[in-house]
Amino acid sequence: MLAFNEICEARGLTKDTVIDALKTALVSAYRRNTNVSNTQGVRVEIDPRTGEPTIFAEKEAVDSIIDDRTEVLLDEAKRYDPDVEMGDMVMVDSTPQNFGRIAAQTAKQVILQRVREAERDQLYDEFASREGEIINGTVQSVSGQNITIGLGRTEAILPKSQQVQGERYRPHDKIRVYLLEVRRTNRGPQIYVSRNHRNLLRRLLELEVPEIYNGQVDIKSIAREAGARSKVAVMALQPGVDPVGACVGMRGVRIQSIVRELNDEKIDVIEWDPDQRNFIAKALSPARVSQVFLEDHPETGKTASVIVPDDQLSLAIGREGQNARLAAKLTGWRIDIKSLTEAASEAMNNIDDPAVPANVAKDANLREQVAVILEKKAANRPITAEDYGYLNRMVSGVEGNIVNARAVVYDALREKKNAARDRVSKEVWDADLGVLDISERVYDLLLEHDFKNVGELLYKMELGDDELLELTGFGPKAFEEVKDAIDLLIKEDEEAKAAEAAAAALAEAEAAAEAGEEIAAEAEETEAEEEAEAEVEAVAETEEAEEEVVEVEEAEPVVAEVAEVAEEAEPVVAEVEVEPVAVAEAEPAVAVEEEPEEVPAAAEAVPAAEEGGEEIVGIQPLEPLLETAAKRGKKKPSIVVVSREEEEEEEEDDSGRGRTKKGRQLVFDENAGRVVTKRKRKRRGSQEPSWEDFDDDF
Repeated sequence: MLAFNEICEARGLTKDTVIDALKTALVSAYRRNTNVSNTQGVRVEIDPRTGEPTIFAEKEAVDSIIDDRTEVLLDEAKRYDPDVEMGDMVMVDSTPQNFGRIAAQTAKQVILQRVREAERDQLYDEFASREGEIINGTVQSVSGQNITIGLGRTEAILPKSQQVQGERYRPHDKIRVYLLEVRRTNRGPQIYVSRNHRNLLRRLLELEVPEIYNGQVDIKSIAREAGARSKVAVMALQPGVDPVGACVGMRGVRIQSIVRELNDEKIDVIEWDPDQRNFIAKALSPARVSQVFLEDHPETGKTASVIVPDDQLSLAIGREGQNARLAAKLTGWRIDIKSLTEAASEAMNNIDDPAVPANVAKDANLREQVAVILEKKAANRPITAEDYGYLNRMVSGVEGNIVNARAVVYDALREKKNAARDRVSKEVWDADLGVLDISERVYDLLLEHDFKNVGELLYKMELGDDELLELTGFGPKAFEEVKDAIDLLIKEDEEAKAAEAAAAALAEAEAAAEAGEEIAAEAEETEAEEEAEAEVEAVAETEEAEEEVVEVEEAEPVVAEVAEVAEEAEPVVAEVEVEPVAVAEAEPAVAVEEEPEEVPAAAEAVPAAEEGGEEIVGIQPLEPLLETAAKRGKKKPSIVVVSREEEEEEEEDDSGRGRTKKGRQLVFDENAGRVVTKRKRKRRGSQEPSWEDFDDDF
């Protein structure tokens, strides 16, 4: 087992993985050594304490062995399976004394192969779970355009496209990289890392700024040009936290450590704002912004027109447009930057536009002041702050209202585009123009005018017929051909939608029917269960009523009462009918079905009871009771009282203590035609049987 532990520590594998590899190797070595068929079952067991292997091979139980590789004697087979019979297959210990050189070499190769495969799988799982994280590595070699980075037990590749322009790498340099992707290959996991990915900056901020790691500050977006400059938009999730100050740190300590890690890359941290105008203005920092006008065109997309003072124009654009590009990436808007004088000059040219309010267009003083300021600017004379105020008034009054008017038009175009989109399914909208039944000439003509799919063509037709007829080379004949093809495509799409709707409705109806059947079946089951419970309760109540027992307190009052009953029949009948138990006030009376022909049988059965050793005190005849009940118009009594003297005799048991001997109640059994002892049953809810349940019949 020492070898197992050594391999596990050296390769970083679990003990079970190494043992499985050894089992597979021993199976291969056994097959190679004995030259048995691959269909024969072979199993290896390894003692976990000693590491001793045992090989079991599947063999047939026979009475005489012809081939010991596949056969075993029945007596020996019974040692492994006592229930084995002749011809059955059984796993028998077939461990050889030693393997040959070829078999040992095979086992070695299999072990090495399995260990390598397990190591590759483990490495892949380890690094695949770390995708999107920062890992530390060492530069091993620089070959061609790729850089090989050592990660301990494996290597990673830093491609040319993921390197930072201007960075130089030498062997043995320590480097922090972003784990971009892990691919599974036959030679092991292929790991790709990056140094210019924007999420590298995100992970560095999470490591350096505790507020971001703890969730007090959130990174909304990142725009990065690796090696040169980056912009980060942050937002506070907890009141009272300054997101920008938390990222920069005291005296810029936190941000400077990230800058050094990225080889002096400049990082701008700005606060995210839900108002897109303010957010765009902050994204262009450090430049100051005068005004921002937003336009959302349904075709060209979102555009922001930014007006900045003349002295801030170059700063807003940045070196080679870098600041404007980063701001556009950060905000997701296309940004057009204009100087204030340029915007004012355009406003003077558009002042007669119908969208401009009359109070601005007819403001002669404003127009004169702006004209004078523009002349001063053309002459390179200085412009005062008051002059900038006039220019801002002109730009906001003209450009602002024109943009608002265009926004109304864009909203109408957007509604038309949505209406055209609603006419067809998404698949048809995104379909290629090749699905249309049009001629090749018309198809080439549409491609020349930059129509990419059916949706764009459908939207253009929604705007009006003139939108297509004004295109170069598009005549009425080509227009009719396109229109017919579009109508046919829409018709086919509507039929497909109708078929899908019908199928869905049918499936829904079937589901509803199945649900109704299930509900009905459940209701029937519930009703049956309730009826069964009601029947059980009724039977239980009947049994309880029949099993009520009243103990006799004294024997003499009972005898007197029975004698009195014999003399006066009418009161007895009344007493028996109203309260049957009160006649004996003791152990219950005997119930007999009201059949007159059974009465003699009851009379004959009484002596039998006497012969059994029970003393009968008195018998109430049935005929007087029947006659009395008939005279009073009452029903025939269904109870015949057969009582005996309830004497409590003190008997001494073996222990010398006295015990009370109680009488028994006699009941006439019509089915058997004889008198039996009334059995006392326990009430419902008790699971223990009463000793009186085992009384024998008389």
